[in-house]
Amino acid sequence: MALLPNLKLSGGTAVRLDVFGGIDRTAEAREGTWREETNLTARDYPALATRSPRRYLGTLTAPGGMTAKDAVAWVDDGKLYYNGTEVLDGLSTGEKHLVSMGAYLLIFPDGKWINTQKLTETGNIDNAVTVSGGVRVCLCDATAQAYTYTEGAIAPLEPQDGARWLDTGGEEVTLKEWSESNQTWYTIVTVYVKLSGTNIAAGFSQYDGVQLAGLTGGAEVLNGNRVIYGAHHDAETPGNDYIITVGLITGGAATVSEAVTVSRKAPVMDYVIECDNRLWGCKYGVVNGEALNEIYASKLGDFKNWNCFMGLSTDSYAAARGSDGVFTGAITYLGHPLFFREDCIEKLYPSASGAHQIVTVAARGVQKGCYRSLAIVGETLYYKSRDGVCAYTGSLPASVGQVLGDRPYSDARAGAVGELYYLSMCDGDSRWHLFTCDTRRGIWHREDDTCALCFAAMDGRMYWIDETTRRIICADDTDTDLNWYGTGTAEDMDETEWSAESGVIGYETTENKYVRRFVIRAETEGRIHLELRYDESPWEDKGTWYGDGLRSFVLPVSPRRCDHLRIRISGTGACRIYSIAKYIEKGSDVSRR
Repeated sequence: MALLPNLKLSGGTAVRLDVFGGIDRTAEAREGTWREETNLTARDYPALATRSPRRYLGTLTAPGGMTAKDAVAWVDDGKLYYNGTEVLDGLSTGEKHLVSMGAYLLIFPDGKWINTQKLTETGNIDNAVTVSGGVRVCLCDATAQAYTYTEGAIAPLEPQDGARWLDTGGEEVTLKEWSESNQTWYTIVTVYVKLSGTNIAAGFSQYDGVQLAGLTGGAEVLNGNRVIYGAHHDAETPGNDYIITVGLITGGAATVSEAVTVSRKAPVMDYVIECDNRLWGCKYGVVNGEALNEIYASKLGDFKNWNCFMGLSTDSYAAARGSDGVFTGAITYLGHPLFFREDCIEKLYPSASGAHQIVTVAARGVQKGCYRSLAIVGETLYYKSRDGVCAYTGSLPASVGQVLGDRPYSDARAGAVGELYYLSMCDGDSRWHLFTCDTRRGIWHREDDTCALCFAAMDGRMYWIDETTRRIICADDTDTDLNWYGTGTAEDMDETEWSAESGVIGYETTENKYVRRFVIRAETEGRIHLELRYDESPWEDKGTWYGDGLRSFVLPVSPRRCDHLRIRISGTGACRIYSIAKYIEKGSDVSRR
């Protein structure tokens, strides 16, 4: 009888994963990354872990915006709340831009401000006063003392020292003063005009840039943009009000019976930011019938004044731009105001002398509608461009979101805390996604379907307003000392579902494979569920485990020949997966018939 050799059964090859990446939808995705995810994070890298529990801090009625200074501030139903307390009412409905400048918080487009160190101090950036009639106009000195003078085309005979003459004989009217010692008439270069009227100075201050309108009777030359060199408002006796500006009126004095308006206005702007103790803004479009493509700056240290031009380094600033297209976002980065269009970046170099310069760089800018995606993590600026998420360090932007795949995303909103970049955006199927990027490791994870209206970071915590539920949410429920909105409600992680679905596994070899078993080492008090998909066939349920701490779960799998497979692991409750080992036996490279 012939003896046959004994055959040794192969136990297969063990493939063990103990370093887990995040989401990766590219064709080059390596094993250990995931094509689809829900509620996972990189906080326990290299392990695969569920995100931190959240804390729900209350539901708003009509949220408009959110930011953080010494406390969290938000707008709801036309009211501003600071540290959980209503501090300002009467705001318009709709989205708000909240801009911080020192102790002040500015609210656009309403043009209102509040001092967050003294919450009773509030006001408007714009101010306008109309005096219905009886505005008195006269020439004066810098102290508001009215001039006495002789008016005419011929100089007075035998003038006394210091006598003044309003010379109307030349092409331009001039005010002159007689010098006895030099026996000559000297022209007074700077002539002030005093405008007196009931409440005419209410809300104005010295060196405000204003616009005058309605002046007649020889004073019409004062209409237009002017600087107030002196202002006096007497609330108890408003008839004593006056303002002083520079000018020279025909006739030297007049009383205007028509309505006279004094106004201080900020320009209409698409985006407003703060840099170097100024506000900066931009506008592209038509305003009052005029086509605009401009960048503006307020007066140094004065967010109320945008039209104060005195020839000083502290003046307001305005510059027309030649690059085309709407502005899509703005932010201050490394001491420079940056204004974005979709295909370029306008970088402004502020100057202490007032000679500001703007350089236009042709590069991927912010995608239209994604201005809220601008956020600085560490020293790097991140934002959503038309081609994906970009990182900008001052030269040219670089793509960092390739792993999110080629799906079209829009309406991106973002925030930054620590080394995490939070990004909420909508895909082409109108589905919302909340992604987080660990910028130190370059790992992206997807949390859930959150549509975040806006983000704010304070004390190492990330907050956002959920646009769907209108709730204020704290991303990390590590403690509950959130006394500015009570303790809120903690998320029950036992009911929170998580999942991770791999890309294709097995393309690295040409042979068919048999998967015999899985060993998953994890720490959980919840449920873990495993599914497999062979050669794009329907998903097959392979078992469920209920954890009781740190342990290994062994899952025998009936051998099934396949070219490739996918894994989907899911569960409920907090979980941390340290490794996944699979035992594979290779078959032939002949296709099954």
